[in-house]
Amino acid sequence: MSFFLDSPQLKIIQQMARRRRVAVHLVGGFLRDVVLGRPGIRMDFDFAVEKGALAFARSFARQIKGAYVLLDGEHGCARVVKRTEKGIATFDFADYRAKTFKADLAHRDFTINTLSVDLKSLDEKADLRGLIRDAKHGLKDLQQKTLRCVTLKAFQDDPLRLLRAFSLQAALGFTIEARTLRQIKKDKQRLRQAAYERIREELFKILESPRAASTFKAMDKIDFLEQVIPQIKVMEHCLQGGYHHLDVWPHSLEVVGQLETILEEKKNDADIGPYLAQKIGGDHSRQSLMKLAALLHDIGKPQTRKEEPGRVSFHGHEHVGRDISRAIAKMLKISTAERHALEDMVLWHLRPGYLSNFQHPSEKSIYRYFRDTKEEAASILLLSLADQRSTRGPLTTERDQQHHETICLRLVEQFFNKKKEKPFVRLINGKDLIRNLKLKPSPFFGKILTAVEEAQNLGKITVKEEALALAKKLVDKGTND
Repeated sequence: MSFFLDSPQLKIIQQMARRRRVAVHLVGGFLRDVVLGRPGIRMDFDFAVEKGALAFARSFARQIKGAYVLLDGEHGCARVVKRTEKGIATFDFADYRAKTFKADLAHRDFTINTLSVDLKSLDEKADLRGLIRDAKHGLKDLQQKTLRCVTLKAFQDDPLRLLRAFSLQAALGFTIEARTLRQIKKDKQRLRQAAYERIREELFKILESPRAASTFKAMDKIDFLEQVIPQIKVMEHCLQGGYHHLDVWPHSLEVVGQLETILEEKKNDADIGPYLAQKIGGDHSRQSLMKLAALLHDIGKPQTRKEEPGRVSFHGHEHVGRDISRAIAKMLKISTAERHALEDMVLWHLRPGYLSNFQHPSEKSIYRYFRDTKEEAASILLLSLADQRSTRGPLTTERDQQHHETICLRLVEQFFNKKKEKPFVRLINGKDLIRNLKLKPSPFFGKILTAVEEAQNLGKITVKEEALALAKKLVDKGTND
């Protein structure tokens, strides 16, 4: 709260409002969080401007040297983004959607977001709580932890609000009141009218929360989750074998819940905590991508399901699932790096299980696991752990589950220990193959160097001469083959 009240940005907005002779009101989420006692949780500020919001925002961006982003030209809505000492701050400006501010509030989404403060009354010494105006009983709904739409037309005005109801439920732990939920169910297909960039951000608010699993189940109960990710529908009514107590779709939801439990268990770990919070080439944390991977990890099963004598198989479902996940990532328009991470989590989610099939996995198999999974090695291990905890069919034994958990957690520790070691340096490279073995560059180079690197990692060779000898042996073997 103090960041905003003491900030030069507030003074600039107030000065601009006076010069332009327009009313400007601070509204929405920031004030909601102040009332909830969470004033430091966000640096996102929403302003209702009497008129000329786009020009107001452009001028404000120039004065604070921020970035101007047009959100909705038709309805006069723009954002200004500014990097500050405390992080990224966003300032959204929107024209009144009616002739008066009071009427404008009737066009807002939920009552808890209708709290407002007239900027004319605000300064750094102000008691912000005392200045808050409550025109739509938002304070009462905040007290009762209830999400209530301002009018039943709210979702027609902006279909994204259908999903925002659930992202607020996930973030705040509130309950959507019955009439609002019925209207969401009635209007659910309108969500397809919203841009997927906007859908993505509300979805990731759910994934970033500690309540993604329960929120997804609430969405699924009214068949709304499939409006967000249509591809998930194929998982419904797909029966599994004796190791599972749930079919594919309820199992997938259960894995999200188990993963959230594991993430809560590990969040204060000195290595795992920062790893989970890391942003991978975008604005979303690794742990939010892990939850999305948990939801999608078995999405390839329906396409690969086969009934065999005494069992059901899903051979290759991880490859099919990777391809479907790629399509979903592109639909959501997440960054390329995030897409690759998601694909890797889905593609390799079975590998830890293969390792735990052995009492003592070989060093070679462990090395190859880390080689293939790279930076997502730990995320895949934690996903596999959640997957295993969600598999409690008659053929599953407590002993096997405990062994799987031991292997996964040991390899997570090994992953972070290896990251603290000195960077790996190859004993030889392609130039050495050309210079010492008189080879011409070819695709065979990659196979040779990969094999030499593996031998080096496993301690079978330690000096350059040994690496070259192994390379020559591989060349001779390849030539003879």
